Amino acid sequence: QVQLVESGGGLAQAGGSLRLSCAASGSTFSSTARGWFRQAPGKAREFVAAITGSGGRADYADFVKGRFTISRDNAKNAVYLQMNSLNSEDTAVYYCSAGRVGGPSWYWDYWGQGTQVTVSS
Repeated sequence: QVQLVESGGGLAQAGGSLRLSCAASGSTFSSTARGWFRQAPGKAREFVAAITGSGGRADYADFVKGRFTISRDNAKNAVYLQMNSLNSEDTAVYYCSAGRVGGPSWYWDYWGQGTQVTVSS
């Protein structure tokens, strides 16, 4: 049974920082890649960042490049999203996912329940 649990969300001021964590339990089998997504009220879930199982490749949505960093610690079975220079547009529920990478594409198999991030202006 695969379980992904996000933590680290909360309230931040514009220009501030938060670090989200995603802890995985159970065997993810071939789903070694990890990703972060977010969903704001009334909007569709959108891709934020992803990282390969080895950590050798990371992809980012354009709107977070230069501000957010995805990383992982496989010894702890954890993935992180360091969020800097936050603005109100970053307010959303952030979700962790586990999946696979194939060429330029990512494929997502498991999802966490999400953690709320609220950025005040």
